[in-house]
Amino acid sequence: MTNGRVNPAQRLQDQGFVGLGNVYYNSIEPALVEAAVQRGEGTLGKGGAFLCTTGQFTGRSPKDKFVVRTPSVEGSIWWENNAPMAPDAFDRLHADMLDHMKGRDYFVQDLFGGADPVHRLDVRVVTELAWHGLFIRHMLRRPERAELDSFVPDWTIVNCPSFEADPAKHGCRTSTVIALNFDKKMILIANTAYAGENKKAVFTLLNYLLPEKGVMPMHCSANHAIGNPVDTAIFFGLSGTGKTTLSADPARTLIGDDEHGWSDRGTFNFEGGCYAKTINLSAEAEPEIYGTTSKFGTVVENMVFDPETLELDFDDASLTQNMRCAYPLEYISNASATGMGGFPKNVIMLTCDAYGVLPPIARLTPAQAMYHFLSGFTSKTPGTERGIVEPTPTFSTCFGAPFMPRRPEVYGKLLQEKIAKHGASCWLVNTGWTGGAFGTGKRMPIKATRALLTAALDGSLAAGQFRRDPNFGFDVPVAVAGVDSTLLDPRATWADKAAYDAQAQKLVGMFAENFGQYLPFIDADVKAAAIG
Repeated sequence: MTNGRVNPAQRLQDQGFVGLGNVYYNSIEPALVEAAVQRGEGTLGKGGAFLCTTGQFTGRSPKDKFVVRTPSVEGSIWWENNAPMAPDAFDRLHADMLDHMKGRDYFVQDLFGGADPVHRLDVRVVTELAWHGLFIRHMLRRPERAELDSFVPDWTIVNCPSFEADPAKHGCRTSTVIALNFDKKMILIANTAYAGENKKAVFTLLNYLLPEKGVMPMHCSANHAIGNPVDTAIFFGLSGTGKTTLSADPARTLIGDDEHGWSDRGTFNFEGGCYAKTINLSAEAEPEIYGTTSKFGTVVENMVFDPETLELDFDDASLTQNMRCAYPLEYISNASATGMGGFPKNVIMLTCDAYGVLPPIARLTPAQAMYHFLSGFTSKTPGTERGIVEPTPTFSTCFGAPFMPRRPEVYGKLLQEKIAKHGASCWLVNTGWTGGAFGTGKRMPIKATRALLTAALDGSLAAGQFRRDPNFGFDVPVAVAGVDSTLLDPRATWADKAAYDAQAQKLVGMFAENFGQYLPFIDADVKAAAIG
């Protein structure tokens, strides 16, 4: 029942998985692509990319994610944000899933979560689908073959899309479930083929474990100046706000596009690959990411394609707006070989403002940075979660509430301490709407956003003239080379100035109402920034 390289003492049967069919351990990319095609899981595309769909679920299912409520985590989990599951319910779910798995073939990948060996997590991912094994092999860090001889998993993730949970028996909400058990160091995923659940499960783990070590886990992309890791920048933001696009700067070295840690050793990527949105992707605007869609082993997920020519349709969102491709970091020519950088010199918070109120860029004081970090204002973009069909304004604390098992102030305080210690400059960047709200205005021009970020990162923006924003109190540049000055004043982009003022006051009120929940937990300087 076994195939592939694995520590003999750590086969699945030694973890309680008995009666399985064939188990394929640590297969490399060609074997996984071959298996996925043979099993009818998808289609071999141009250049050897693997084209697949995820069925009913084309985004994450955050309402179906649970944490097992045990004494060891009772006092440290943010229960208002993490639905609890009873230990006995998890045990029933585990037993029923193991019984369901009997006689079926599975694919095992032993991988690292974290580029820094001091802080990494050794993760075993067991998948029913061969292409899920390919996906997670791209997304996490791949051990050297010799390292597999001594690999012992810290955590095990089991993903079984064909198993349907029973809410009455398993203590969940629907037949779909993602259950994390910190005592048993196991995650069970059932009844969803959306591959993003695998990588976000690892991110959630690291978000819980790393703060105890003084490491700040971050939902951000990161890059550094070519040949100069000391000049590192991080980009916070929810999916769809531009983390992948804006960090993939040909003039800088890409550390990673989604999840990182900030330790006393510097910045390190949690992952070994990228999971990029491909809606409206073009060779002209984003040539490197576009090029990955026809490279061998890239997972192209939920994209419409011509059945004869295999040409991908980047504009057809009939399956989902959340179409994506997953590929190893080395497919980006300027990607870091180590996945590590220095201490962030610039901290950028990306927001997608569907109200059209916020400027394209603003300079934040450290206290204002904490205010906006804890607020996490953005818009959920279509398809990233089930039920999101148009940009939906939301407050997602720490720019990643669905993945935060601890209270927001834990992460906010850690970030505040690290910004103060290393003297990082902080910026708020709006990649959302200008000239009006969603439906009336238009998306912020990507060319302008890139020009503003370049000026922020090379230091020229800080040396320019700023005005104080009357609504939020942060500093906004008056003029930036290569950027229409009108764009820098969002009120000036609206035809109806009174409508802008009303919209701005509405948003200020929303911020204040949302931030009230944090006031008992924050320091006086951040409270002052919240008040204005």
